[in-house]
Amino acid sequence: MKFIHAADIHLDSPLNGLSAYPDAPAEQLRSATRDAFGELVDVAIAEEVDFMVIAGDLYDGTWRDFNTGIFFVREMGRLRREGIPVYVLFGNHDAESEMTKRLEMPDNVHVFGPSKPQTFKVDGLAVTLHGQSFKQRDVNTNLVTGYPAPTAGHFNIGVLHTALEGYKAHAYYAPCTIAELHAKGYGYWALGHVHEFQKWTGASTIVFPGNLQGRSVKECGRRGAVMVTVDDAAEVTIERIFIDVLRWEQLTVDVSDCETLADVVHKTGRALEELLDTDGEVPRAARITIQGNTKAHGALFGQEAQLRSEVLAQIASIGNERLWLEKVRITTKPLVDPEKLHQRLDAFTDLQDLLEEAATDVDFIEELKTALAPFAAKAPLDLQEVVPLIEKIRTGDLKELIEEVGPGLLAHLAQAE
Repeated sequence: MKFIHAADIHLDSPLNGLSAYPDAPAEQLRSATRDAFGELVDVAIAEEVDFMVIAGDLYDGTWRDFNTGIFFVREMGRLRREGIPVYVLFGNHDAESEMTKRLEMPDNVHVFGPSKPQTFKVDGLAVTLHGQSFKQRDVNTNLVTGYPAPTAGHFNIGVLHTALEGYKAHAYYAPCTIAELHAKGYGYWALGHVHEFQKWTGASTIVFPGNLQGRSVKECGRRGAVMVTVDDAAEVTIERIFIDVLRWEQLTVDVSDCETLADVVHKTGRALEELLDTDGEVPRAARITIQGNTKAHGALFGQEAQLRSEVLAQIASIGNERLWLEKVRITTKPLVDPEKLHQRLDAFTDLQDLLEEAATDVDFIEELKTALAPFAAKAPLDLQEVVPLIEKIRTGDLKELIEEVGPGLLAHLAQAE
């Protein structure tokens, strides 16, 4: 038999990081999680799977309106007509306490209850599934200890939304260990919550499929679910299914060999073309980081807006129906050693001394905070998430801002000279 294991679908969750920009693919951003889930249902039907498992965070929270639920019911109806049952567990985002709206599900949808572990047997197969949904968002107890013993003569699947061990990037919900999962005696553990694919083998096969659709630049690369095949000897085979309809990428461009802004632009354009040459059918949203010790450092100082426009022009020439720009970050460093400027004993030295003193000048920092506060207050939420310095302006922590600007300004003036 074979089944699909998916998790962390977050239906109708917004994609963050692009909507603040006028060139953003607004329609694709709004519909990405739905489109990805529709693709998953297409695969389930085409592959004639025996059933589907959703291991938590189907929804991103309670629905704004009933359209989210109606969409899910429609997709479940497609599977019902093909005789494919679906087993759904709710996690921290769609815990019982989080959901204020509900709809009746088609009879092929089986939901694990939140009060205690629940068991379902698949009609026509020697397969049993065990799982427990979250009653409230912050489940901090080990749910595995309450899961029942495996059903004799059946292939047993445990469905669980958990941080497992060692995933500090994710909230520590329903903690347990890999050893505890192996010891339960189930053939397969269908996990959710961690958004990156991970697999362990041994007494059980334990899998995080990752989330179905990346929602920000923090979730880069290919995303999807897994196809699980089990043979007559209960041997398990895992195949990843890549479903994402818009893919996030972090592209680093080393401009150490560049001397001018034009050189940087052309090298970035070539890097973007190479990016699209790899699985170019999937549209991309890219964050570009320009780095390296380079003669172009001074030419780039204060030119973030110009560079963004130049990169957008490169994308337009490549074909911007397949590629969008999330952000350009400049992290270059000057070739000129700042210490050498101290030796010049001229205006450069004086300016460098002023900049170094400014980082600890309480009065200057207070004036700067007052001047920048209106900008920080008006910054869109999406922009705040991708520009950490905005939060530093808001809190008055401007030392890093001054230290970042100083070397760039000096390099720019040295180049102009």
